Amino acid sequence: MSHDYQAIAARILENIGGAGNIRQAAHCLTRLRISLHDESKVNGDALRQMALVKGHFSNAGVFQIVIGAGDVDRVYAEMVKQGSVARATIADVKASGDAKQNRLQQLVKVFSDVFMPILPAIVIAGLLMGANNLLGAKGMFIEGQSLLDAYPGLSGLWGLINMMANTSFVFLPALVGWSAAKRFGGSEILGIVLGLLLVHPDLLNAWNYGKAAAGLDGASVPYFDLFGLRIEKVGYQGQILPILAAAWVMCRVELWLKPRVPNAVQLLVVPIVTIAVSGFLALAVIGPLARHLGIAVTDALVYVFNLAPWLGAALFGALYAPLVLTGMHHMFIAVDLQLIASQGGTFIWPMIALSNIAQGSAALAMFWLARNSNDKNMASTSAVSAFFGITEPAMFGVNLRHKLPFYAALAGSACAAVLIRLGHVKASAIGVGGLPAFISIIPQYIPLFLAGMLVALIVPFGLTWLLARRQLAAAAKEEAAQHA
Repeated sequence: MSHDYQAIAARILENIGGAGNIRQAAHCLTRLRISLHDESKVNGDALRQMALVKGHFSNAGVFQIVIGAGDVDRVYAEMVKQGSVARATIADVKASGDAKQNRLQQLVKVFSDVFMPILPAIVIAGLLMGANNLLGAKGMFIEGQSLLDAYPGLSGLWGLINMMANTSFVFLPALVGWSAAKRFGGSEILGIVLGLLLVHPDLLNAWNYGKAAAGLDGASVPYFDLFGLRIEKVGYQGQILPILAAAWVMCRVELWLKPRVPNAVQLLVVPIVTIAVSGFLALAVIGPLARHLGIAVTDALVYVFNLAPWLGAALFGALYAPLVLTGMHHMFIAVDLQLIASQGGTFIWPMIALSNIAQGSAALAMFWLARNSNDKNMASTSAVSAFFGITEPAMFGVNLRHKLPFYAALAGSACAAVLIRLGHVKASAIGVGGLPAFISIIPQYIPLFLAGMLVALIVPFGLTWLLARRQLAAAAKEEAAQHA
């Protein structure tokens, strides 16, 4: 099907306040990404009426219009031509959007920028770990036995998958070091080196730190003795805050040195001094402080949820999707990883997965209720996306647009969260935050988590069907009366 891209671009420009309202504009595979001077000039209703536009939303100071692969670059080219808009990169648009954010939004943006590039590695590791958990879970498939007990020949496969799954978590500081250095403007290779330094095999493994600190089995915490200064010889496997803070310091040191060191010796001096200074500070000061801060934060979170589990779960289940709208949900990746490192599992991520499923269920109900092909197409594709962990199309393109489905999804998410929290459901790793999520749940909790999934599917679908059906019927009657 051919489209008049010239006319579409003209209408988009008209409905976003004209070319003069554009600060920066770029596009990705499916969306126009535009930093606007004044988003109040956007005519969202008019944009939604365009057949080629599948939805729009604003996130992190950037207005995004979902168009689709293949068409978006042609629309963008016409926009640039008609509006005399300078071509920009996605990074340029993001930077322009950052300038309009407050301090909290900028902090959240840092977490997003650091964790999003490494999220595929974490998710893949989580899925592999989940598969391994199923192999080793007693009573999951065979009464009183695990698959490994029943079929010893699987032990080699189990060991191989276990090594693959653990790699991303064991060397997580290296992944974060690379991504954080890139975000903070430093050398990415030095970020990797600093991250690997914090998990060096000569350091006491972080998983054994608690036993050594408590003196169990005769264990003790080893130290570096630097002229009387004792530095704990402890690693930071699976931990986030130490390397995040250390990478920021490393980048500040490197960026301070570069303009002050002559070019002739810069390659020799800058990397050595940067790693020596930041590595010492990471092991002596930053690491111990960040570790205890992370433990304190997770202990406080666990205490609050244990104090009133049903209330905490209900609030989290209801508020997680609104946090996604603001982009603040990225902070929970760090919380999940900290909980996994210190508590052996996270109770946050299972509730996140159910929230995603609830949004997909509400969008699926709207697919059955929609009366035109454009709405049906948007609802079906966004529902599938949400069922596999990407909820923005469902929320912005369908549920928020009709309001009641969004509220129905929040209600379903809250009910499901309460159910699994009262049952102390935990995930051993972060996986795909949707229907495949059960793979990453600790095996003994899988049955209760599946019950939570049913709640997250049935409640939003049922409420949307009951409430939105009446809303759409009333709107259709009103429209018919206007055309009578």
